[in-house]
Amino acid sequence: MTTEGFTTCLWFDGQAEEAAEYYLSVFKNSRLGRIGRYTEAGPGPAGSAMAVEFEINGQKFVGLNGGPQFTFNESISFQIHCSDQNEVDYYWSSLTDGGEEGPCGWLKDRYGVSWQVVPEALIDLIGDQDAEKAARTTAAMMTMKKLDIAALRTVHDEG
Repeated sequence: MTTEGFTTCLWFDGQAEEAAEYYLSVFKNSRLGRIGRYTEAGPGPAGSAMAVEFEINGQKFVGLNGGPQFTFNESISFQIHCSDQNEVDYYWSSLTDGGEEGPCGWLKDRYGVSWQVVPEALIDLIGDQDAEKAARTTAAMMTMKKLDIAALRTVHDEG
């Protein structure tokens, strides 16, 4: 048996092609793949997208227009690892446009897909061997929506 990696399938209600174009506009290292369209055989309207392949930062996705039976929730999310505050700000602003902010760097985009916008520095700060520094940083993170690297570093380095 040959395995060529994994493809994440996202179930949409008629918005798969629109969502793929949206993600391509947000993530610069992305590309559109094949689009399978419904025929007269249905069940969707003939000519409308049934499945849309796209790739973001090397991760393969298929947007499937499966209907209203299932919706996204926070039990599945995608982490975006950011090298600096500019990246955090960019992804936060882009993905909350039409979506909603959540706690601790989590958000939902306009389609209800959950994302975690994570500064790479966060793992070092909350994983510090000094338990007090790690606890202070974690407590500060818990009060934030969009994560602020400078504020987290300040709290970490106090005391």
